[in-house]
Amino acid sequence: MRGMRRVHIAAAAVIFVCMVLALLAYWRVSTLLSPVASTGTHAEKEYFEKEVEIPLKYSTAQIAALLEEEGIIKSALLFRLYTRYRGYDQQLQAGRYTFSSGMSMEDILQELRRGVVYKETNRFTIPEGFTLEQIAARLGAAGLVDEDVFLEACRHYQNDEFTFLKGIPPEVYYNLEGYLFPDTYEVYPGATAEEIITVMLRRFNTVCNEEYRHRAEELGLTLHEVVTIASLVEKEGQVEEEKTLISAVFHNRLQNKHMPLLQSCATVHYALGETKAYLTSKDLEIDSPYNTYIYPYLPPGPIASPGANALAAAVNPAPVTYLYFVSKEDGSGLHYFSNTLQEHNRYKALAQRNRNE
Repeated sequence: MRGMRRVHIAAAAVIFVCMVLALLAYWRVSTLLSPVASTGTHAEKEYFEKEVEIPLKYSTAQIAALLEEEGIIKSALLFRLYTRYRGYDQQLQAGRYTFSSGMSMEDILQELRRGVVYKETNRFTIPEGFTLEQIAARLGAAGLVDEDVFLEACRHYQNDEFTFLKGIPPEVYYNLEGYLFPDTYEVYPGATAEEIITVMLRRFNTVCNEEYRHRAEELGLTLHEVVTIASLVEKEGQVEEEKTLISAVFHNRLQNKHMPLLQSCATVHYALGETKAYLTSKDLEIDSPYNTYIYPYLPPGPIASPGANALAAAVNPAPVTYLYFVSKEDGSGLHYFSNTLQEHNRYKALAQRNRNE
């Protein structure tokens, strides 16, 4: 009986070891089949895209070796075995592909089977703080679309996909001002103005998501008002660390019944249609709903395209009581912040001295 018991124990141990080895093998194969970005060190987890040229008449083994060398797959051997198992061995096509670290081995094989090759694109970058007219000028200069055609498309653009564009007041210069998100884009040659606009609005919708909408409601603001504040912050704040402070000044003034005028120089520049080194007293008197020196509260709409940091600052102002700020005029891009007009006037005089030094 004891001998039989030992046999059973030994058999159970062998079965257990086999099961562990099978589980380890399954885990290892699953890991190798998964996307590169899903496992590994922090550096390996970072998402990336890479163009890979698959030459004509390359065998599966050569393709596998190339993809492993480029960091697109984890194991050339498993790629060859998996390709043969799936029956794709003679179906992989040559061409220039764009693969990402988020693609599984099956995804990569399907791309190679379908021959979904990379297409040439045109790349353009829109800096933070660009106005819609500046965006149109840059696209025109790059030969992507006629400047006037783009501006006209912005005037008449309609797309039910973007509900945030509804309810924009008629006083705005351009309905899309502030909503064409500043970023780097790639579009196919021949893309229309409407297609370029749609790509940029989708990017805005991704950045300015539901979290921003909820935060706007908590502040008692519409999303349009938030984007407008963000555009003021973008134009007034040259240093990232100050954007929440500048946002706080605007929020504090909006909540102060005795200070309805925001007095933002950036809004006057927008009303003038040009950016001056210094504004004159006559400039500050321009009759425009965008002139926050004579019209109370927020202007009708954004005065530029705010970036992600300015949008975040607009809904998360710093917990300060400042009501004024003025540029230090010392080349640093920084500002003096103050709570009272007396302090503000002292800082203005100091800024004047900095300018003359």
